[in-house]
Amino acid sequence: MLPSRVAEPELSADVAVDTVIIGAGYTGISAAKRMHELAPSDEIAIIDSSEIGEGNPGRNSGFLLEIALANDADPSQLHRMRQCNELIAASLGKIVKAVESSSIDCQLKRMGTYRGAAGKQGLKSLHQYAAFLEAAQLPYQDLNRGEMEQNLGTQFYQRGLYSPHCYLAQPAALIRCLADELPDKVHLFENTPAISLQQSGGRWLIKTANSEISARKVMLTNNAFAKSLGIGKSQLVAMYTYAGITPVLDPALLQTLGSDTSWGLLPTHRLGSTLRKTEDGRLLVRCLYAYEKEINSALVRQELSRNLVKRFPQLANTELEHIWGGAVGFTMNGGAVFGEIKPGLFVSAGCNGGGVVKGSLFGELLANLASGQPVPDVSALFGKASWMPPEPIRSLGFKLVSGLERFRGQAEI
Repeated sequence: MLPSRVAEPELSADVAVDTVIIGAGYTGISAAKRMHELAPSDEIAIIDSSEIGEGNPGRNSGFLLEIALANDADPSQLHRMRQCNELIAASLGKIVKAVESSSIDCQLKRMGTYRGAAGKQGLKSLHQYAAFLEAAQLPYQDLNRGEMEQNLGTQFYQRGLYSPHCYLAQPAALIRCLADELPDKVHLFENTPAISLQQSGGRWLIKTANSEISARKVMLTNNAFAKSLGIGKSQLVAMYTYAGITPVLDPALLQTLGSDTSWGLLPTHRLGSTLRKTEDGRLLVRCLYAYEKEINSALVRQELSRNLVKRFPQLANTELEHIWGGAVGFTMNGGAVFGEIKPGLFVSAGCNGGGVVKGSLFGELLANLASGQPVPDVSALFGKASWMPPEPIRSLGFKLVSGLERFRGQAEI
């Protein structure tokens, strides 16, 4: 949906740098910028196996939350939550500033976000999130079914909540914008996958398809794919999530889809559907999870369409124009894999679906850590990824837990 872009060249010759960053998403780009600020004379390389915007950073739903995710919100730990919110808000402020100075239209606007509850489980989660917002003295609106229908054009939700603390963006445009803001001293190489990683003679060697990189420091910011380089295997899983978007809808149909011209809705249940109405008059739906591997695209299209029509019956004759998927790094307890794993090897992985602002924050903190700067206790604030059992116990556990979650939250799905 964006104009074509010319990718930066693949790395095709051996190089030696001070720092190499593997993964040019929000975390990697944020880490690169901060490293340059702290060590402007250092040579910094950032590599990505794909192209800017083609991976997960361009495939998310475009929510940039100013406050902690609903799953992280805990009204009994307000001091910790306030610290998290301050860090997240500061990181978001830097993203907004970068967008304001860019010529790329990221469609970034502070639109707020809705949350909707259709059944008992959703109402319970909605009540808990409202309790956190009240305790933190953060404004929100409590909405009944009629008000949700008035604003969004759907009778699906019994109750809703609107919070102003969220920006909406075109995510592929946003990651392009941030990549374009990289300093000249930071060398970006696209279509350059890291094949292996090993330590030799006090330096790190990264083998790519057609080159080798030697570096004093390595930052792994490739989320779930850190596992392929031997990091976080007992803590991370790759969960594939799927989205679809309609064509630009007919004006008469748009009039039935609520008074808000552009909005975003996040589910109260982890298996629920994320929804967006875009500025140009499309509806986006994100739902459906697959464990460690992608599933059949026909099934994806069928399930996405079913979930969308379930919420908006007036779209029964509307086909999805595009469908796509992306891999999200999940941990069992929602905590992060963060820190210096070995001397000179730093990692930030396990975004758990909150990788735009939170990932950008972690990238900056990782650069501070690698440069010997003060860093808040990330594990205490955001949690530390717990151990997962090996396969096949892990996949069996996922099937059992997801099955139970689907049963409990079936009204939300």
